[in-house]
Amino acid sequence: MATNSVAPSVVSATTTPPASSSSSSAASSAAAANALASSQIAGNFQSFLTLLTTQLQNQNPLDPLDTNQFTQQLVEFAGVQQQINTNDSLATLVSLQQTAQSTQALGFVGKTAVVNGSTAALTNSSATWELSVPTNSTLNVTITNSTGQTVYSGTYPVQAGNNQPFTWNGLGTDGTQNPDGSYKLTATAADASGNNVAITTQIQGVVSSVDLTQSPPLLSINGQSYTVSQIQSITD
Repeated sequence: MATNSVAPSVVSATTTPPASSSSSSAASSAAAANALASSQIAGNFQSFLTLLTTQLQNQNPLDPLDTNQFTQQLVEFAGVQQQINTNDSLATLVSLQQTAQSTQALGFVGKTAVVNGSTAALTNSSATWELSVPTNSTLNVTITNSTGQTVYSGTYPVQAGNNQPFTWNGLGTDGTQNPDGSYKLTATAADASGNNVAITTQIQGVVSSVDLTQSPPLLSINGQSYTVSQIQSITD
């Protein structure tokens, strides 16, 4: 049993690893795609209008355009125009949705949020994770620093329960005090029969900033990026 960490209180709260941030803005891609589609439809619309006008101007008075054909062309004409209007309306809706997402995300800045994740901040020699354990188990914990180096590992008997805090005081397995910063906790467990037990983790931290260039916007918590949908609760 390791002695250099604060005894954990096993956690429960279903969590998943934070979604990776997109390298390019989905909003920009959607806008570009819509602009291309609109320009193509508009081009076809203008071509159709020119063709229809030319056809009417040059038809044979002794053999005019069949009424049914003319009606069909007018229907097609109206359909193309409606498609252009629909594209414009969809673009407006997407823009309004993005604005709403940005407004919501900005409202979280400065607040303490609980999110699905495994990277917590060690501040003043204290870092806390919340663990979800479905059954009584033996918990194996490994903590790594920002470079991926293992700085602490330990084994603990834990009871089943949700949202149980595991607090680490920053002391490494070798007794060295680690500096404040971001640390990732990896937890595995086995029950009394040796069967693997799925452990989920959540972290708590202050939303320090919001990246509005991404869609959806990304919140920065403990140096990691999360979407609004990953926030489980706001505690402050």
